[in-house]
Amino acid sequence: MSITREDVLHLAKLSNISLKEDQIEPLMKDLDGIVNYFSQLDELDTDGVEPTYQCFEMENVWRSDEIEDFEANREDLLALTVESEDNQIKVPKVL
Repeated sequence: MSITREDVLHLAKLSNISLKEDQIEPLMKDLDGIVNYFSQLDELDTDGVEPTYQCFEMENVWRSDEIEDFEANREDLLALTVESEDNQIKVPKVL
């Protein structure tokens, strides 16, 4: 597969990149080299090799949803704040 001038201009348009005329030819060569490098993967014999979708085994870890009693209570936490109102921490308005 050979990268054409139109391919480079199309990719530049999709990437919202403006190219000068003298940048197109070197970019064509670079992209063609990249595509040829990846085409080497077509030469590999992958018969009998299962596709790898992830590198390590992952499982969902399920636990029961239980309410735990914490050492702090609402009154103690509100006492640590600078200002509170109606059992809520009052903070400066941020806009």
